[in-house]
Amino acid sequence: MSRVCELTGKKAMVGNNVSHAMNKTKRKFSVNLVKKRFYIPEEDRWVTLKISTAALKTINKVGISAALKKAQGK
Repeated sequence: MSRVCELTGKKAMVGNNVSHAMNKTKRKFSVNLVKKRFYIPEEDRWVTLKISTAALKTINKVGISAALKKAQGK
């Protein structure tokens, strides 16, 4: 499975390692993903999602139901 957030769609970014001598080599900035189970009371079931920690903070703030509705709208 790819390293993409299932809620926000965030994925790895590409950039450069820059040495003191200003030599540049390609590198990848990975997404900080966690596997987390959420209980959805409206559907009375548990859902396992692979989400970024930024999305986890959003879920903690607004709730899982509101976060899923916003993700489905996009």
